[in-house]
Amino acid sequence: MERSPREALAALATAQGASLSAMSRMLGRNVAYLQQYVRRGTPRILPERDRALLAAYLGVDEAVLGGPAPAADDVTIPWLAVAAAAGSGVVAAEERVLRGLPLARATLRDLGVAPPDASVIAVAGDSMAPTLLDGDRVLVDRADRRIPAAGAVFVIRRDEVLSVKRLLAGGGSIRVVSDNPAFAAEVLSPHDVTVIGRARLLWRGL
Repeated sequence: MERSPREALAALATAQGASLSAMSRMLGRNVAYLQQYVRRGTPRILPERDRALLAAYLGVDEAVLGGPAPAADDVTIPWLAVAAAAGSGVVAAEERVLRGLPLARATLRDLGVAPPDASVIAVAGDSMAPTLLDGDRVLVDRADRRIPAAGAVFVIRRDEVLSVKRLLAGGGSIRVVSDNPAFAAEVLSPHDVTVIGRARLLWRGL
């Protein structure tokens, strides 16, 4: 017998050791919100935003929680509530899922990105203009941290500061380059930089 969305949420929370009250706070709701949903059926149907956030957090399709069935070849990618600054950098916050973004599995396959290694973050600042603009979103492949000889764009962390830059390796050092010529390049030791993952796909609003 197929589980109801309420039963599915309760079972997923138990299996993953996730607290209903903690997930309620993640949604910006009162701590009893999901307990009331699971035990009393209030609300009767989860709002679309809440359902998308929970599905991304638990790593399941929205259909499991009462949403529409996904396209046969779609993958849900977590969009994280952190920004990689194209500028001086921003202090990295605790990763929290804003929502899940559907992406065709074939697109990930063409990019060579495995679904579990993919996440989406926003860009803040203009140091990578015109390649990346403030407000752009990028798909990050966390499994790809090798800097190619020709260089590539990566999300990096330095002293808990998150940024997105073009990296070039050579001579035992890493050259950190901003595509905007108004920003000077830096040469750093590999010990001073943590490479989070390579930027592989760009979303830009009109």
